[in-house]
Amino acid sequence: MRFGLLGTGYWAAETHAAALVAAPGTTLAGVWGRDPAKAAAVADRYGIRPYGDVDELIAAVDAVAIALPPQVQAPLAARAARAGKHLFLDKPLALTVEAADEVVAAVDATGVGSVVFFTSRFNPPAVNFLREAAATGGWDGGRATLLGSVGGTPYDASPWRHEYGGLWDVGPHALSLLIPVLGPIAGLSAALGPHQTATALLTHTSGAVSTMTLSLASPVTTWDVSFYGTSGWGSVPPVTDAVAAAVVALEALTAGDRSCDVHFARDVTAVLVRAAADLVPR
Repeated sequence: MRFGLLGTGYWAAETHAAALVAAPGTTLAGVWGRDPAKAAAVADRYGIRPYGDVDELIAAVDAVAIALPPQVQAPLAARAARAGKHLFLDKPLALTVEAADEVVAAVDATGVGSVVFFTSRFNPPAVNFLREAAATGGWDGGRATLLGSVGGTPYDASPWRHEYGGLWDVGPHALSLLIPVLGPIAGLSAALGPHQTATALLTHTSGAVSTMTLSLASPVTTWDVSFYGTSGWGSVPPVTDAVAAAVVALEALTAGDRSCDVHFARDVTAVLVRAAADLVPR
């Protein structure tokens, strides 16, 4: 499967591109970015062609991998799907339900494959944990505490992360792990605390209750997703190799696995939109 990479930032160059080179059955054929100089640098690094026109790249490949801000990703993903190209996307799929629905409609109309790369969901140890936890059952609830700071990291130069915060950046990771074990979200409430910390209380269709505590501006760093109930306590193993997780996600795409497709990502977007509405000062 020949891929075109849309995006030239740190995540695109260090994770998407590296995984496309490493994954069996995929070839990185070209790159397009909003900054031609950065596209040329990524192309030179990986020995591929830089494209100045995104539609030209889309036309030349079988699939696209998109590592761009969500408000840029969604329309490009719909455009590529309408052109019959498979989609390897990043989270969140979009910042509005309407934009997410546009991608879903394009995928459904053409029948192309799609995987949204919720990094934690494709971490091999986490894959095994989630499979066993779902099969075991007996979980009364869960908690996801994802705290950190983008300051001084490669993501500090990402305006959308600063604007939308932890809810939208790490919230998708939390939901991608809570939902497979506890079930879809039935209701929620959320509040904003110090250090731009978003905390949400979630009720699931199973009757379980979970919490998410999320920030990109926290003075402490914590990554913990745990479940509790009659089965005891269980914690999801953290990601240690994002490229390896991306390879697993690419294998899911080529195998036609739909468990983390644009439909799932659209539902995650809908939950985030509902939570964001509670964070608006009244």
